[in-house]
Amino acid sequence: MRSKLQQLGLIFTGLCAGVLISLNFSANADRASVAPLPVDELRSLAEVFNAIKQGYVEPVEDKKLITNAISGMLTGLDPHSAYLDAEAFKDLQVGTQGEFGGLGIEVGMEDGFVKVISPIEDTPAYRAGVKSGDLIIKLDDTPVKGMNLGEAVKRMRGKPKTQITLTIARKGETKPIVVTLTREVIKVQSVKSKVVEPGFGYLRVVQFQENTAASVVQHLDRLYKQGPVKGLVLDLRNDPGGLLHGAVGVAAAFLPPGALVVSTDGRAEDAKRKYLAVTDDYLRGSREDFLKQLPVGAKDVPMVVLVNGGSASASEIVAGALQDHHRAVVMGTQTFGKGSVQTILPLNNNTAIKLTTARYYTPSGRSIQAKGIQPDIQVEEQSNGVTPHRLREADLDGHLNNDKEPEVAAPVAKPKEAVPGGPGKGNRDKEGGRSDEEPEERVKFEIAGKDDYQLNQAINLLKGLQIVQNKK
Repeated sequence: MRSKLQQLGLIFTGLCAGVLISLNFSANADRASVAPLPVDELRSLAEVFNAIKQGYVEPVEDKKLITNAISGMLTGLDPHSAYLDAEAFKDLQVGTQGEFGGLGIEVGMEDGFVKVISPIEDTPAYRAGVKSGDLIIKLDDTPVKGMNLGEAVKRMRGKPKTQITLTIARKGETKPIVVTLTREVIKVQSVKSKVVEPGFGYLRVVQFQENTAASVVQHLDRLYKQGPVKGLVLDLRNDPGGLLHGAVGVAAAFLPPGALVVSTDGRAEDAKRKYLAVTDDYLRGSREDFLKQLPVGAKDVPMVVLVNGGSASASEIVAGALQDHHRAVVMGTQTFGKGSVQTILPLNNNTAIKLTTARYYTPSGRSIQAKGIQPDIQVEEQSNGVTPHRLREADLDGHLNNDKEPEVAAPVAKPKEAVPGGPGKGNRDKEGGRSDEEPEERVKFEIAGKDDYQLNQAINLLKGLQIVQNKK
């Protein structure tokens, strides 16, 4: 038996070595030297593989063991690298088009549990009151502990009109919160707009998708057709990000042609790039340049960009670019801090890996990673100066460090800030479960509604800028 075990170990070690050689060769074909294979580590991997095959209480398929090994290698790197099975890879491709079946939440992993980064507006999760920072500990009757992110996402997604029960641990709550959600076809309307007051437009980007930048231009055109625009609010609050070229396109709508939007830097040569406000960087394929339809005045109109702890990745790129070029005043609270680039690398069996390959940098060279964008004007989410506690990149285990600035420990939120439904109107976290201390009836906060304190302050600032401009 031991001889057979050793023989299988040698075979598996050779298989691993062969795979790694082929991967290493393809990744380093243009390099002068190839790094040596970690033979001792591969031997240990083979020993564990064979120990499971020979001694585990139940038979385990080779495919499952190898898939789990791949998944473990990736999830152990950082919170955003992951293995995507065929279904998860397909869901990712569909999701970038703005339509998929599921609950409507952006999630990550923390200590083996699913942590909510941000609920997407107008989805089952958002309407049920799921909040940024919630820890999902059970899916139906199955504990999340032990699942990888792909498995958890796969369980949460499903056919429309089917139900799933989430058990949630929430900071400030003594008991788990149980919510039953009905899956829907999630159609995320990427861009929304309206005239807040005569002369002052409001443009909200919910998520950066394939056609987001073109949609921004269409909404700007509608706003300008309703009358002269004296000031514009670009709302990126709770925007979890999305496609990079969409962010470049949105920034290009307000910046001079050719302006630097964002740069990336990583170990591979193709990870070292600068993205400019040019068609090659915001268009895909040979489509017509949608910025030709941009209303006159859109590049010069006074602007305020609203951000908060739910603004991540692509939304941070846009905010950082407009801030560094002094094109807009950034207002709100510190953003999420996801300043890393994930590259999707398809494998030959309709699966893929999502691998962190670079960091983002604003035009002035600031790293967004684990730091985020600090607003020019700090405005809390409530008029009484309280902002609910939000999960940020720096709170995630295994996150990449900021290579430009040392990390500073985040201040511990006061208990009253962490309790959902705390005092004050305009509390984004009022949606959802009620604690024993909360009144039975509460005013539900609506982004861009009359009780949106941050938006009201943005309009007041634009009015002040208009007065100063008129005097000049």
